[in-house]
Amino acid sequence: MIVVFKPDATPEQVEQILTKAAELGLKTNVSEGVERTIVGLIGPEDVLQVTPLAAFEGVEKVIPVLAPYRLVSREYQPEDSVVDINDHIRIGGSRLHVIAGPCSVEGEERLLEVAAKVKAAGATLLRGGAFKPRTSPYDFQGLGEEGLKILQKAGKEYQLATVSEVMDPRDVELMCGYVDVLQVGARNMQNFSLLKELGKVDKPVLLKRGISATIKEWLMSAEYILANGNFRVIFCERGIRTFETATRNTLDINAVSVVKQLSHLPVLVDPSHATGRWGLVAPAARASIAAGCDGLMIEVHQNPKAALSDGVQSLVPENFETLMRELQPLAHAVQREL
Repeated sequence: MIVVFKPDATPEQVEQILTKAAELGLKTNVSEGVERTIVGLIGPEDVLQVTPLAAFEGVEKVIPVLAPYRLVSREYQPEDSVVDINDHIRIGGSRLHVIAGPCSVEGEERLLEVAAKVKAAGATLLRGGAFKPRTSPYDFQGLGEEGLKILQKAGKEYQLATVSEVMDPRDVELMCGYVDVLQVGARNMQNFSLLKELGKVDKPVLLKRGISATIKEWLMSAEYILANGNFRVIFCERGIRTFETATRNTLDINAVSVVKQLSHLPVLVDPSHATGRWGLVAPAARASIAAGCDGLMIEVHQNPKAALSDGVQSLVPENFETLMRELQPLAHAVQREL
């Protein structure tokens, strides 16, 4: 439920609603706009429906939120959210941001080399997995904390914000000390213990869509994070599993537009995982920008044949540089910058 106050409502009148919400055991979120203050109330429907909040002084109207993903929905917040990273990267603003780097941190020298090249090509964020969820227990699982240290060093040296996947609630505190954005991978989209923990931290969360998740399930996962206090969530479409075997996954380009209509949160696309083939990354990236995404996540490795994970879908730095040049006129065509 959303309580919209009159333009001349006083702070004391707003506080009355907050006090009443606390008495009822409801969670609140206050949004102070230029003209009006809006308070979102979260709690049991029976409590919300029988409480005469519209009778309080200063209240202009009370709007019920019908979507089950209440805080995530545009009913709750009609305008787009912009997620700030390190006070200079704004995901969801006029600029399209690109996250680039290898699937896994494999060593300091190799990561520093890739970081230098993706930075020069125009990337603003550096990705690299330190904890890797792999289908086989015998595949490379990542370097752990040592990988996080390497990623942090590369990010600082080339002034790139860093992104890495968190798999376990017990690792959240550790990773917050090293990376700028915590990524939830497809396999953990419905790891609700992890989502609740991420709702308590002051770090942006990049939430990838589950392998076979519906859009509603994806939005509900984001709701777990927002409901626990963290509104700095970024969606990432990375393809879903279908009957098609020509590509690793099937890029659901519809999801970009659908989620942008249903939610105020920004949406990125990962064309590398969506296609699983480096030769398809460029066309998938172009389609994603045309569909209205707020940025891309692209895997880049200087020697994909020797990569410890996902080499077949990784661009070499030269191809990444070419792609970034090709995407600029398309970004301008949709009134965005790159």
